[in-house]
Amino acid sequence: MSQQEPSRGRRLAKIVGLVGLVALAATGCSGEEVLRFGWPKGVTEQSDEMVNLWTGAVIASLVVGVFTWILMLWPVVFHRKKASDTDLPPQRQYNTLLEMIYTGVPVVIVVVLFVFTATTENRVLAKTANPDVTVDVKAFQWNWDFGYKQSKGAQPKTPDGGMVHTVGSSREIPLLVVPAGRTVEYQLSSNDVIHSFYVPEMHFKRDVFPYPDKNNQDNTFQNKIDRPGSFVGRCAELCGSYHAFMNFEVRALPGDLFDQYLDLRTRTNPTTNQTYTAAEALSKMACGDLCKPYAVTTSPFNTDRVARTASG
Repeated sequence: MSQQEPSRGRRLAKIVGLVGLVALAATGCSGEEVLRFGWPKGVTEQSDEMVNLWTGAVIASLVVGVFTWILMLWPVVFHRKKASDTDLPPQRQYNTLLEMIYTGVPVVIVVVLFVFTATTENRVLAKTANPDVTVDVKAFQWNWDFGYKQSKGAQPKTPDGGMVHTVGSSREIPLLVVPAGRTVEYQLSSNDVIHSFYVPEMHFKRDVFPYPDKNNQDNTFQNKIDRPGSFVGRCAELCGSYHAFMNFEVRALPGDLFDQYLDLRTRTNPTTNQTYTAAEALSKMACGDLCKPYAVTTSPFNTDRVARTASG
């Protein structure tokens, strides 16, 4: 028996190692994703706070899980049925100290998780009194209207004195152009029913109410996108027939390019004798993929009924 037990242990270790390797390979995760425990990569400073909370919570869960597995397997391995009752471990009906530990440890775990969660939430929802850019986000069935209330301490205005804004249509996905590396405040409202502003890469979603001053939810939030890029946005609240196609795109530009873009939006296009649209301003800037005039992360819904094939 003494010679067989080590060989069994080696075989068991090989099997466990093989199962672990197969499980890791089957997930299809990269090394970076494994270190984040599957949490998707974010694009804002606030999303970094969330991944830190997630990573800490998963590590704590694994520690508790491993300790629990040890407690479960210990009697299985070391207290199996013996040849005689005299070999049984001491039997006790009550153990007050152990019961206090079993009760106290879960309470401590819940309290610690609550504190870290509340602290992270406060940092994610924190707002500065003077954001670099303030945008007005207005939802309606079934699209978006983005306007610029403030940038560099002043409101950008079109030649006729109106607000610079971009409205989506069934033919064009609206672009919300913001500066990377600057604090942006989003002020949400709806023209009709409840919608929801959701950008997956931001790891953040907030409902959009018709009357933001008459609900129990703050209708503003702030974030800072840490790198230039294009990120799809969606309505995440069922709002009617075309809810699934109520998409938009957040286009984060370097600060100098954003300033150039917003300046163009306040000028008249000599070709059309109208104020530059978002697409026209980006086309004029000609700064590569970042300045493509139309959305690159999603496409408009085809409203031509003839172009679609019946499913049944």
